[in-house]
Amino acid sequence: MVTNLKERKECKCAQYWPDQGCWTYGNIRVSVEDMMVLVDYTIRKFCIQQVGDVGGKKPQRLVTQFHFTSWPDFGVPFTPIGMLKFLKKVKTCNPQYSGPIVVHCSAGVGRTGTFIVIDAMLDMMNTERKVDVFGFVTRIRAQRCQMVQTDMQYVFIFQAMLEHYLYGDTELEVTSLESHLAKLYAPSAAGCGGMEAEFKKLTSIKIQNDKMRTGNLPANMKKNRVLQIIPYEFNRVINPVKRGEESTDYVNASFIDGYRQKDSYMASQGPLQHTIEDFWRMIWEWRSCSIVMLTELEERGQEKCAQYWPSDGVMVCGDLSIELKREEESESYTVRDLLCGCVSLTFSFLLFHFHGWPEVGIPSDGKGMINIIAAVQKQQQQSGNHPITVHCSAGAGRTGTFCALSTVLERVKAEAILDVFQTVKSLRLQRPHMVQTLEQYEFCYKVVQEYIDAFSDYANFK
Repeated sequence: MVTNLKERKECKCAQYWPDQGCWTYGNIRVSVEDMMVLVDYTIRKFCIQQVGDVGGKKPQRLVTQFHFTSWPDFGVPFTPIGMLKFLKKVKTCNPQYSGPIVVHCSAGVGRTGTFIVIDAMLDMMNTERKVDVFGFVTRIRAQRCQMVQTDMQYVFIFQAMLEHYLYGDTELEVTSLESHLAKLYAPSAAGCGGMEAEFKKLTSIKIQNDKMRTGNLPANMKKNRVLQIIPYEFNRVINPVKRGEESTDYVNASFIDGYRQKDSYMASQGPLQHTIEDFWRMIWEWRSCSIVMLTELEERGQEKCAQYWPSDGVMVCGDLSIELKREEESESYTVRDLLCGCVSLTFSFLLFHFHGWPEVGIPSDGKGMINIIAAVQKQQQQSGNHPITVHCSAGAGRTGTFCALSTVLERVKAEAILDVFQTVKSLRLQRPHMVQTLEQYEFCYKVVQEYIDAFSDYANFK
């Protein structure tokens, strides 16, 4: 299914399955067995059975529905990464003995045709080392008119081919991580190791400076710590405009997708003294109940982040008041319990301040990182899963590494699969310089390895 049920208030498809329990459609009974919601798609498992008065008990059959949810109302997805992952999932889960795959969108030609062509062309690429998009679209248009409906969809097919050709399939089963790392560390004739070559592919992705309009406006320039790290327009966090004050909607922060949901994180720079109020307005507006701080206020004699919370008592920021309720030291981080209030409304949240990540370099081991990620996820479950605010100083290197690790570890837990390369690649498409150095990139692999080693027997994973 490559449409949502409703798009721009229009019904695109009737819901043909029950949300829970079972429902009978004519003489077919459909019951829901399982459901898994991820950022780009949802997988539902149904058990279907014929019912009727003729004969005895009819055989049951399991049907899996793969529902791609991040195709925008118009146009095409921002990047083909999600669609390629989705397609791979469909292929690996479709049993050998099964009949044809049913594909539908709304009218069953545009997105449906696009999905079918990408699948066929990847097969052609792998078996014949060539593609013929024009020939194939012509052929399926003779079988069903208007398949692949727009020029954008046609171009998207080529983008998906190119993505696959340039980067291949970088997903790994948890069990093969060790052998993959051995390959990455093996010396190569080119003199550049596999890990370095993999990271170089990431740094070659162009930064789109023309897509950072608001952050580069004269009124906003002084609100940025580092001139190269400015949010892109399409996913920047927007603050409500203060009455009678222009340029008050800007804050140097970007929405970042997580494993299960869109906009899971707000990746932000550490506030400057004059942007503390903007930072708090962002937290208040988006009801962020977890803040992750990955820098010290000062590092190597330089200010890296203004102190935006009170050391005790209450601090006032514009219309908001911030109160420190308690502070607790953990092995590698401090947790501050804070209360944010405006008029008669208040909400509480936790500030997780990680220590031991130097400005240059990486933490000495991954244990602290694994612990803080677990603590943040626990807090998220208890507070309703609003976006997690993550910041270091500029909001790219350490911030990107934290977001990458959270996403990768969540997938490892749920599917026993990891893809460090594509996770970092999609972060860099959402905010420039996310995971800034080869050392930080390597650290992502190290932490995942450490996490897996902590489960001596693999069965623990589930």
